[in-house]
Amino acid sequence: MGGFKQFLLRGNIVELAVAVIVGATFSGLVQALVTDLITPLIGAITGGKQPNFANYSFTVNGSEFKYGDFLNHLITFLIIAAVVYWLIVAPMTRLVQWFERDRKATTKECPECLSDIPAEARRCANCTVELVPNSEKPR
Repeated sequence: MGGFKQFLLRGNIVELAVAVIVGATFSGLVQALVTDLITPLIGAITGGKQPNFANYSFTVNGSEFKYGDFLNHLITFLIIAAVVYWLIVAPMTRLVQWFERDRKATTKECPECLSDIPAEARRCANCTVELVPNSEKPR
């Protein structure tokens, strides 16, 4: 029982639980944005009628295929993906790039073995090649 308690109280489980709760809440927010704002906007552009394909279907040997419901879900998915990308992913990417633009590099690539090494290193720890030109070597 002690191991189970330790497993539940680890930081990863708590962080995962918080992420799931925030994700579910955020999902509701995005669904509301699409349902209440984006879909009516599409309806206004297309002539005042919101797109609904739920009744579209076809029958083969007595089996009914409701492809309209699939189309509704596909369109909703595409709209949600576009909204998430343009309102969250793209601005966050720009924000991260803006903060990282003045950051000084702390590593460099070794010209011989292509491994990452500290920027101030004078010799590669992996292949031991000297990284300082002869003119700068200590005498």
